[in-house]
Amino acid sequence: MTSIVLFTLRSALISTVIVVPIGLAIAWTLARLDWRGKSLVETVVALPLVMPPVATGLILLKLLGRRGIIGSFLEGMGIDVVFTWRAVVAAMVVMSMPLFVRSARAALEEVNVRFENVARTLGASEPRVFFAITLPLAMRGVVGGTLLALARAIGEFGATIVVAGNIPGRTTTLSLAIFGAIEMGRDSEAYRLMVVAVIIAFAALWIHEAIVRRGTLR
Repeated sequence: MTSIVLFTLRSALISTVIVVPIGLAIAWTLARLDWRGKSLVETVVALPLVMPPVATGLILLKLLGRRGIIGSFLEGMGIDVVFTWRAVVAAMVVMSMPLFVRSARAALEEVNVRFENVARTLGASEPRVFFAITLPLAMRGVVGGTLLALARAIGEFGATIVVAGNIPGRTTTLSLAIFGAIEMGRDSEAYRLMVVAVIIAFAALWIHEAIVRRGTLR
């Protein structure tokens, strides 16, 4: 059980490290810029929230498979994705990205642009404005979104089982292990894994709510 929990946490941490910079760029673009087709991008980013996770997994399977657009390119570089730990991470990234983007975008939209404009008039470059003004002021939402993305990644099931399978010792995450234990009639093992999953999820959400509550009280 320990190895499954560690594998799940490691995969979720890797996915979160990927989600944060990419999601932050998407959130800033959606919060600060207007362009034709913006609504389409917003819809695509939010799609995994409303689509059946299994359908999302099927899309990933087509894209990351050896005959897929991305999978064939990676295979040429000697990198296999489907039914490996990389597929687990990919599923976690796709499923947790919308939560991070929504939280980070809301936080960025709350930042008063006058502070950014003052910094620009003082000669600050755009990267300096972002890292010295925008990001610190939006940090509460960014951190909250990061915790939500991590919690979502840890609990991911539907997309993962399609694109990564449930291969013991290779792609079995906490959620997949619970499913496998129930399927095999090992109820006591399933309950133990469930308790661990609940504790991890509770801790992540409790910290998130504490951050939100702290910001509200201020």
